[in-house]
Amino acid sequence: MTHSRRLIPLFAGLTSLVAVPAVADTVYTSPGGATFTPYGHLNFGITSFDDGEDETSQFTGSSTSTSRLGFRLSQQFGEDELTFRFETSIGFASSDDFSQTSEPDDFDWGRSNLRHVDLIYETSRFGTFYLGQGSMASDGIGQFDSSGTSLATSVGIGDVAGGFELRDTTGALSGIEIGDAFDAFDGTRAGRIRYDTPEFNGFTLSIAAGENLVRENNDDEFYDIAFSYEGDIGTTEVSAGIGYAVRERPGSEDREDTFGSVAVKLQSGLNFAFSTGDRNTGGDYIYAKVGYETDWFDVGSTALSLDYFSGSDAVSDGDDAESFGIGVVQDFDRQDIEAYFGYRDYSYSDTSGTQYQDASSYIIGARWSF
Repeated sequence: MTHSRRLIPLFAGLTSLVAVPAVADTVYTSPGGATFTPYGHLNFGITSFDDGEDETSQFTGSSTSTSRLGFRLSQQFGEDELTFRFETSIGFASSDDFSQTSEPDDFDWGRSNLRHVDLIYETSRFGTFYLGQGSMASDGIGQFDSSGTSLATSVGIGDVAGGFELRDTTGALSGIEIGDAFDAFDGTRAGRIRYDTPEFNGFTLSIAAGENLVRENNDDEFYDIAFSYEGDIGTTEVSAGIGYAVRERPGSEDREDTFGSVAVKLQSGLNFAFSTGDRNTGGDYIYAKVGYETDWFDVGSTALSLDYFSGSDAVSDGDDAESFGIGVVQDFDRQDIEAYFGYRDYSYSDTSGTQYQDASSYIIGARWSF
């Protein structure tokens, strides 16, 4: 077992925040009515992967929700609003950066960490317009989840231990990474022009076109469209959407993804989520989750979930990937902290004749929002 102890004092400091009051939401307002709203969060934990023979554990950031800093600068114009948004990941090594054979730098910031540098013009009559680096129209459409446990387990299987390789029954590393074999589809972020229609009874249509501006030597172009619903049906909370995304890759076959998800939460706290997707160049999957959220403790809500993933043809024609997960998240409302634990097992097979060992992983950590 390998362990990285260089950041353990930082983890201890983070967990000690449970005893510290939360930083109050701060909004600065100018004499002219413009508002400046800073925000961010820190998210660290221990990620461990067992490939059937060896276990590797590291202190990491979490790729499910990377540590980040940002702000919004907004100005009202009657019923309309213009916002400049800036947001960047801080650059800590994340849970999908590690493997049995590699250990990245603890900190490495580059322009690819820029998540948002965009202008947003929201009108009361005509919808919302976006210009700059930010979410494409279908970003998040394949990941609706009302369980409260997405920090621990989600359809983004590769966010936890995604860089680790499966090991075959001879003990050799196969070169097949968890993030590739258990891939799920969703929209991306890019330098884009985007338009969202006004919401109508909870429904919104979004469309976008963009380019990869934050990665060097990458001329990929993106086009997507999404249709979503968020609202209440009686006492039941419902979020659902379907997206279609095209990625034009010079020198390679264009990639077309079709994906969607739905999340339902009952008044009792019982909740369900379902996601599915298909890619023209290979790969399809289904994902289902059942969860329960309740107030067992005064400090905040407790969320529990079980999930299942089944995918095929992701790495090679005829392959199959299957995974089960367990997630637990405890909120500490006063401190704006979410402590979480997620466990997952993995099984994989293909038509090559090679047999692969089952694997498992866990992540335990905490996210402090401010």
